[in-house]
Amino acid sequence: MTAKLLHRLAVIGLLALLAGCSSVLGPGVAVTQTNGQMAPLVSETGEPDDDIIGARENPKIIASYGGIYSDRPAEIMLAQIVSKLLSAADQPNTKFTVTILDSPIVNAFALPGGYIYVTRGILALANDQSELAAVLAHEISHVILKHAQARSNRIKTTALVDKVVSGVFGDDPSTDQSANKAQLSLAAFSQAQELAADKEGIMISGKAGFDPYAASRFLAAMGRFAQYTSGDVADQGADFLSSHPSTPDRIQKATQIAQTTFGAPGTGAQDRPDYMGAIDGMVYGDSPQQGAISGQRFVQPGLKFTFTVPPGYNLSMSNGAVVGVAGDGEAVRFDSATVPANVALSDYLKSGWIAGLDANTVQEQNVNGFETASGVAKTDQWNFRVEVVRYNGQVYRFIFAARIDSELFARGADQTIHSFRAASPADVAQVHTLKVKTVTAGPVDSADSLARKMGGVADATNLFYILNNLYPGDSVVAGQQYKVVVVN
Repeated sequence: MTAKLLHRLAVIGLLALLAGCSSVLGPGVAVTQTNGQMAPLVSETGEPDDDIIGARENPKIIASYGGIYSDRPAEIMLAQIVSKLLSAADQPNTKFTVTILDSPIVNAFALPGGYIYVTRGILALANDQSELAAVLAHEISHVILKHAQARSNRIKTTALVDKVVSGVFGDDPSTDQSANKAQLSLAAFSQAQELAADKEGIMISGKAGFDPYAASRFLAAMGRFAQYTSGDVADQGADFLSSHPSTPDRIQKATQIAQTTFGAPGTGAQDRPDYMGAIDGMVYGDSPQQGAISGQRFVQPGLKFTFTVPPGYNLSMSNGAVVGVAGDGEAVRFDSATVPANVALSDYLKSGWIAGLDANTVQEQNVNGFETASGVAKTDQWNFRVEVVRYNGQVYRFIFAARIDSELFARGADQTIHSFRAASPADVAQVHTLKVKTVTAGPVDSADSLARKMGGVADATNLFYILNNLYPGDSVVAGQQYKVVVVN
């Protein structure tokens, strides 16, 4: 499997159980925040069916993207931008719920009923308020144009995901407590719908007083970031570009719309200083709350456990799940399941949630003081080794998949469950957080000198250029703020 398939496997990961509530911060706008209890605000759009769909799917979206990211300055900024956009769109009394998702994936999307989502990944990539306004106006346009209704029941997954998930969990998605594929249906509009939302969004953001050229500028930035992260713009799994394709033709169309409607560049506000202040200190990359990966090792500092997969597995983390691939025919996924305390793990394995299970292979044992159970399953194309462990009242699952069963494959699964243990203070101390920090360029600074402030970050200079929408040879402006990524 390639790195792209690894990313796709990550898309179907654990739906983390997180909670939050909504607080109205501006006219008609609610920004979800975290303080312990889920109470999503219904948007009251005047469309009861839309409101029902949005209220139903909202917690699923929040869970599948790692929960809500709480950042008061960014939340206030979002509320202010959306308030301006709603007024410009002649929707001043329509309530929209705007949520920052705790995910490094660069994505934004909308649900029926006025639910708008942006990831902190997209906030880290944008460089001013006009670029964020362009994204938000695009999503508001989808809602206004009722595009979401046309695909609210679609399920979009890759062929590999379908095979693996169907193979492990059978054909009934309700039996899968962690790999809920339905949310992927909410990330796909047609090309015609995208172009219509582009045009409407540029009109709205320009009318609201923002730079109308920000849409084309940010589309180009996302294309560069996609190349940096995967090497393939056309295949981005569940990020923004998978459902909002960024082609040169589309960027050119966005530029033409801005030019025809608003004239030459230079009109409209960008509000870069305020934007930089709002995102200063934001987490970058994987959230430490979701765990950290070092080679073949995973550490969960909050839940205080760790495990190691066999050499050769390339681990990644997305939406709360840990996934990995080894070679062309093996994969592993680590997730969790809700299992009552009075249910034996062997009975849980035999309860029907995994297709092709050989009940005779199920066995229980005690590993490192924890109750565990294991079993073997087989489908037409895949062989599975499933290991489950009960730790601090929660059940965690290791699902190893291989096209060809072998003693080495079985040994690797067994070694992994035996590596599961409580994390020590030393383990937790090794987990570091990357954060976005804004720095002010001095009179003798260059892009290279600012990039050197990004200690501990791989390919720092290239990442600095992309995050600040610069190119090699571009100079930096003394007194202007730029983004760097630092280890906290």
